[in-house]
Amino acid sequence: MTQAASQATAAVSSPGAPLVEVVGLNRVFDSVHAVRDLSFVIPRGAVVGFIGANGAGKTTTMRIMATLDEPTSGSVVVDGHDVIEDPRPVRRLVGWMPDAFGTYANMTVFEYLDFFARSYGFSRPERRARLEEVMDFADLVPLADRQMGKLSKGMAQRLCFGRMLIPDPAFLILDEPAAGLDPKARLEFKNLVRLLAARGKTLFISSHILSELGEMCDSLLFIDGGRLVFHGDAEALKHGTLPGVAAAATLVQVVVAGDPAPLVEWAETNRGWRVVEVKRDGARLDCEAGDAAALADGLRRMVAAGIAVVEFRREQRRLEEAFVDMVKGQGGGA
Repeated sequence: MTQAASQATAAVSSPGAPLVEVVGLNRVFDSVHAVRDLSFVIPRGAVVGFIGANGAGKTTTMRIMATLDEPTSGSVVVDGHDVIEDPRPVRRLVGWMPDAFGTYANMTVFEYLDFFARSYGFSRPERRARLEEVMDFADLVPLADRQMGKLSKGMAQRLCFGRMLIPDPAFLILDEPAAGLDPKARLEFKNLVRLLAARGKTLFISSHILSELGEMCDSLLFIDGGRLVFHGDAEALKHGTLPGVAAAATLVQVVVAGDPAPLVEWAETNRGWRVVEVKRDGARLDCEAGDAAALADGLRRMVAAGIAVVEFRREQRRLEEAFVDMVKGQGGGA
């Protein structure tokens, strides 16, 4: 075991230590450096959102954490066990939900879950009790006799989610679990995440839906080009100073009566103001100064310029905007 992995193992075994520690992780495929010197920790019981553009290295990182791939260098330690040196206990701790999984057209939902319960070594009475619990939790009971080939996207995602839960893992790794789901299914998924977190599970969730991750997660981890660019609290990200980026400007939502063109022209010709997004009934602007006096002065000058302001309110920076600004500040191309 490497010295870094040995130190991580010793740290995790102590009380209050993180469940997962990633140290100097690298993964190279031929000429592609997918993961670059990635290091972070995940506390026990935390819900962490994993964010990055396509090709940023998210899935590769998660596959290594789940013992499905090997790093070129560096280490991942889960509850004191190195994923390469000691993978068997890691696999007992980890539940893996990939972004896509194989289906069997002539197999029912119950048969599929029962097969995996048998594979995990559950005895017959244990297996029946466990399947009942999992199917109830994932709302799969009404689908028990449905053939897998006839499941909708949302139903299939619930089935994959239920399969992951069968061995009752402590650490759940989910790769784009809400991709392609309708609003109702996404809401149901968020509720399941909250219930698992309340049960003390540790979750690591990759998603492109940043706003939902902000609602579900205790912290967010951003990577770009395989490198870590941010790991911290979503609220601090929206309100605070970003690493390598100037302090976030104050965003203002302005609603006007009639054509928003005069408002846009005003923002483009007034120093300290910038158009972020033009809307049908107004625009989102940012105010460089951001203090109350600057906002009050801006509103006064808008009205004096003849702009029919109906609504003027300060709002939070969206996570998507914070992510893009951060990557730009780090010199990335996402």
